[in-house]
Amino acid sequence: MAEPDYMESDNPELIKPHKLINPVKISRNHQDLHRELLMNQKRGLSPQNKPELQKVMEKRKRDQVIKQQKEQAEQKKTEFEIELQKRHQMLEELEMEKNKTEEQENKPEFLKVKGNLKRTNQEANSS
Repeated sequence: MAEPDYMESDNPELIKPHKLINPVKISRNHQDLHRELLMNQKRGLSPQNKPELQKVMEKRKRDQVIKQQKEQAEQKKTEFEIELQKRHQMLEELEMEKNKTEEQENKPEFLKVKGNLKRTNQEANSS
């Protein structure tokens, strides 16, 4: 940017212009806010005062991206991996059933009898 002609002359009668003071930049609050924003930017933190709508939209977008990645991973699975996953689910179900039966066997005798009484009572009422 070219400097004006009056800057070069050394005429003492002319008043040299001064840069205008920006009241916003001088304010202490603005300086503190600017300093905080710079520090957050260096740390990699984003401002926490985002509007709620923006937060919701970002969360939806993240969820959508994650869902797409999962779908792509599902599509890339081979038949072998699908079969392994089915078997793994079956083993987990068998293990859960086994745990249930073990829990029932570990119950005190009076709880077993109470359960049997309830069952017989319900059968008698329904007949």
